[in-house]
Amino acid sequence: MAILKVARLGHPVLHEIAQPVPVEMIRSAEVQRFIDDMIDTMHEYSGAGLAANQVHTLSQIAVIEVAGNPRYPDAPQIPLTVVINPVVTPLTEEMEEGWEGCLSVPDMRGRVPRYTAVRLECYDREARRMDLVAKDFFARVIQHETDHLNGIVYVDRMRDLSSLSFLAEWQRYALGVQEQTE
Repeated sequence: MAILKVARLGHPVLHEIAQPVPVEMIRSAEVQRFIDDMIDTMHEYSGAGLAANQVHTLSQIAVIEVAGNPRYPDAPQIPLTVVINPVVTPLTEEMEEGWEGCLSVPDMRGRVPRYTAVRLECYDREARRMDLVAKDFFARVIQHETDHLNGIVYVDRMRDLSSLSFLAEWQRYALGVQEQTE
């Protein structure tokens, strides 16, 4: 497997719209290898998810997983989920502002409004239809990753940029965690 290069904020690929993957191509060796590389890249950088745009590929593929993630130690676990050609539908008008980070916006956090419950319709890596309801943190991650596939980065969704913080300051002032000194 390969660790892929992650595009950072400012690279035009992050604001481009990904194209659907033809269903008959999902199980191809090329797409399966790319999915494996995306998973390895997400794990390498401790991401909760990764969208194809972030690794310079304009295909509607995202991977999501949270299990013992050091960047999200208190987050509920999310099993490895491969999302292809997603359609996300809000199931409520209720939105909640929550802290988000992004591998393409390294060492930063910001408060982003997201729907608290969504329906996700997509294909999995075996080209099977998937239809699930996600709430709270899982719903947030789904919306974050599908935004990427639509050329939207979380900072584009922020209502108030005053919450945009470097990770160390976010930990110290938003979470109250003091930096360790030696």
